[in-house]
Amino acid sequence: MEKRNYQREMEAEIARLEGRRPTLLLHSCCGPCSSAVLERLTEHFRVTLLYYNPNIEPEAEYLHRLNEQKRLLELLPGEIPLLPCGYDNAAFEAFAPAMADAPEGGERCLACFGLRLDYTAARAKEHGFEYFTTTLSVSPHKNADNVNRIGEEAGKKHGVKYLFADFKKKNGYLRSLELSKEYGLYRQDYCGCRYSMNHDQAD
Repeated sequence: MEKRNYQREMEAEIARLEGRRPTLLLHSCCGPCSSAVLERLTEHFRVTLLYYNPNIEPEAEYLHRLNEQKRLLELLPGEIPLLPCGYDNAAFEAFAPAMADAPEGGERCLACFGLRLDYTAARAKEHGFEYFTTTLSVSPHKNADNVNRIGEEAGKKHGVKYLFADFKKKNGYLRSLELSKEYGLYRQDYCGCRYSMNHDQAD
């Protein structure tokens, strides 16, 4: 089976817009990853950002990353609204301990993607957004097939169009590094949850 090219699918979807700029709710995993994604999307969509990441521990780290996200939005050209949501670590802890021994990128991570993208799709539907998508695929550590499959399922569940994407394509990750340096963004050294913290510190 031929591997799907999500970058090409996104470009085709944008071409079908014929210059129209529909609304899009962007789930952001962190400020640095969102920098390159926002640069790519804001030309074609009226983007609102959602920072829903209940996996991040401890709460002080979550707040630090959230503040960096807010700071980036203030530095970027144009107005990019931030849809508020609270710190909801209990939603992650409801399932994560049962998957404590799962490898990074395994079932715990997929369940975490599902939690975040389901919430994003629900908020997109609630607020009348035409599209939603996520920054997750910009990371070289995140499998774009998994991210897009879970996003598509969430979109179908809630009746909102999911924008397929693989933001690491066309040097997306490299661009996020460049923009992070340009804006002086804090780049965390673990994905977010305590399991990833232990994994990354052991490497």
